[in-house]
Amino acid sequence: MKESIDTKNFITILNNICETIEKEKDYLSELDRAIGDGDHGVTMSIGWTAVKEKLNDINPEDGFQKICTQIASSFLSAVGASAGPLYATALMRGGMAVKDLDILDAEGFAKFLDAAAKGIKERGKAEIGDKTMLDVWIPASEEMNQKANEGKNLISSLQSTAEKAENAMNETKNLLSKKGRSSKLGERSIGHIDPGAASSFIIIKSIYESIKNMN
Repeated sequence: MKESIDTKNFITILNNICETIEKEKDYLSELDRAIGDGDHGVTMSIGWTAVKEKLNDINPEDGFQKICTQIASSFLSAVGASAGPLYATALMRGGMAVKDLDILDAEGFAKFLDAAAKGIKERGKAEIGDKTMLDVWIPASEEMNQKANEGKNLISSLQSTAEKAENAMNETKNLLSKKGRSSKLGERSIGHIDPGAASSFIIIKSIYESIKNMN
């Protein structure tokens, strides 16, 4: 069982996220058609495809912060929509939080997720309950922190975090949208999963499954 990851593992995880988003892009766009522009899956695909291309040129010895800065720049350059600045901020803040670490165990990964979630909150000016990606990132990061503080290992902590993220995603179905295009729908936004929350869960689940399958 993997107790920690290094930068090579981190790059593998990022590649897996890219591939998973590509597989799920039609589903994400389908969710978005109900309450948005219908292009969330395409937008995420464009951003993570740019990340995948950049990963081919990245040296694992650069360290977590430099890796995150490089892929954040690639995502932002590819995606001009709101998701671009949000994910770029998340990656840069996450990388900065673990800049002095050579490996990430449960505690280190908790620092990464906490900084990423707070970066999304600050950049997006959203709150819990607004029916956005933040409704997954904040509960997930809090769960990761709690499990790490309890002394749980990386896999166990991430499993709980992925489960929390899935529950949080499903709970967005009951929320009234207060941000973005979907907020114009008013009560009609209720009954639909937020696509940003769905893609956030997919990313967190991909992280967990990637590490679980590592030797």
